[in-house]
Amino acid sequence: MCVGYVVMTADQIAIFLILFASLLLFAWGRLRYDLVALIAMIATVALGLVPADEALSGFGHPAVITVAAVLVISAALRASGFVDMIAARLMPLTATPTLHIGALTATVAVLSAFMNNVGALAVMLPVAMATAGESDCPPAKILMPLAFGSILGGMTTLIGTPPNVIIATYRADVTGVPFGMFDFSPVGAAVAVAGVLFVTFVGWRLIPRQRRGSTGRAKLFEIGDYLIELRVCEGSPLIGQRIAALESLTGDAVVPVGLVRGTSRVLHPAPWHLLEQDDVLVVRAFPEAIDEILESQRLEIVTGEVDASELQSDNVTLVEAVVAPHSPLVGRRPRFLHLRTGHGLTLLAVSRQGAALKTRVGDILFKPGDVLLLQAERRDLAERLADMGLLPLPERGLTLGAPRKVGIALAVFAGALGANLLGLVPLAFAFLGAIVLYVVLNVLPLRDLYRDIDWPVIVLLGAMFSVGKALELTGGAALIARELVDATLGLPPVAVLAIILVITMFVSDLVNNAATALLMAPIAVSVAERLGVSVDPFLMAVAVGASAAFLTPIGHQSNTLVMGPGGYRFGDYWRMGLPLEVLITAIAVPLIVTVWPL
Repeated sequence: MCVGYVVMTADQIAIFLILFASLLLFAWGRLRYDLVALIAMIATVALGLVPADEALSGFGHPAVITVAAVLVISAALRASGFVDMIAARLMPLTATPTLHIGALTATVAVLSAFMNNVGALAVMLPVAMATAGESDCPPAKILMPLAFGSILGGMTTLIGTPPNVIIATYRADVTGVPFGMFDFSPVGAAVAVAGVLFVTFVGWRLIPRQRRGSTGRAKLFEIGDYLIELRVCEGSPLIGQRIAALESLTGDAVVPVGLVRGTSRVLHPAPWHLLEQDDVLVVRAFPEAIDEILESQRLEIVTGEVDASELQSDNVTLVEAVVAPHSPLVGRRPRFLHLRTGHGLTLLAVSRQGAALKTRVGDILFKPGDVLLLQAERRDLAERLADMGLLPLPERGLTLGAPRKVGIALAVFAGALGANLLGLVPLAFAFLGAIVLYVVLNVLPLRDLYRDIDWPVIVLLGAMFSVGKALELTGGAALIARELVDATLGLPPVAVLAIILVITMFVSDLVNNAATALLMAPIAVSVAERLGVSVDPFLMAVAVGASAAFLTPIGHQSNTLVMGPGGYRFGDYWRMGLPLEVLITAIAVPLIVTVWPL
């Protein structure tokens, strides 16, 4: 087939169609990215572009194992209390917005260099919200800089972000030698420092002033809109029935959160409590749901005014929590939360992009970044939230970890890094050994071993390796490289490198950054080979570009995570992100060709 001056084989047409469809599905966002990657992988096998055994080999690739191991190690460092120790020292640094934002952004950037960047943001998010409340600073001014800082910090080392791991192992496939732990640092550290300084002194001022974010449950959630007191009248069919009967009648549209009987009050009542005449139930419901049961169940409204303080006690609390990208709640309805936690977590309200949702709670599909208002017993609250992939916000009375194991956790981590840097073992094996020690030394409980692994990302990586392989085997990468080089004929190689970086940035703003690295790496190598220059600077350009996703909330999980608590809109990100990406390009390109000569 001939398109213009480009002659393509049937296999090349097939892989380009798969790539185009995959990019559209990634950007559409209705199908989760791991499912899109699996569809693409199956398509490459079904069309004979990649042998079936090679397509599945991506799931055992060292990059996939390393990314999973980094996520577990990040969880161990959190559990050890290491992050608590750092966060406690940040609380006083809130005298001015610039100092406040600078301290938090710089800290999360440093943490992201040695933890997964999304994990670093997750543990700093409650600290940011707490300090925002104390300093009366709008969370919207803090959270986007915090997210950007986590992305910038991830650029500085091999383990800071999945794209760096992918690029390092891809270099091993091409040259026989992978990039090392700190090979990314000369360029990544300079970009991170410049980016943090920009965010601290200029960037946060570009965020729209009207974004309010989650400044506290009293402001974010109007309790009276969701809670109503109902009296059980004489002759009600609910008399003698368990409280659970009310929920079953309404399909969870009416959920009891309190029970008043005479002078006694029971908060977060167990579903097996028997109802009596004149009991007053405090329920979460919308008016239309109440109308359906008032007459049939002989109930009457006592009051629609319920204060948040009435739903808390020494044993029961209200907590705001953010739905993390890896939460099992994503794409599910509140019924799933009820089934998974039983009586553990009661959902009162949901906020999205800084505004409480006014639809019936039972009809909501959870999204990453949603803020949930929950009622729960204080006992085991931290574990219940962690099991559901929920990140607690301030006023929660929880600690992120126990500081007794900080020294052990850091010693094991340093030992793993040292073993790799000395060439004793590959990084994946070094980290697997560290994980075993964390479990044996009880730094990380065995029950939590796999809880923090972001399985959709792992599936994405494993599946997209087959797509990258198909791009190479069909000659698709070489074809794109040829056309790109021909289109830039007469330009110096450094200009072509800058174009590769900018293209990678653009794709990463719409597609998961790991998928972007997998797609762009073979193209960058083919361009370098066609130009007759070293592949190293082009791979570094892809590494930087894949991580520089600052224009949208969908390009990077860190951006998604702060969207709800910060009250941001889709179009808010480019205001600070566009000048930041221009700055990164201006700094990264000359540094790359200096550190990694063409």
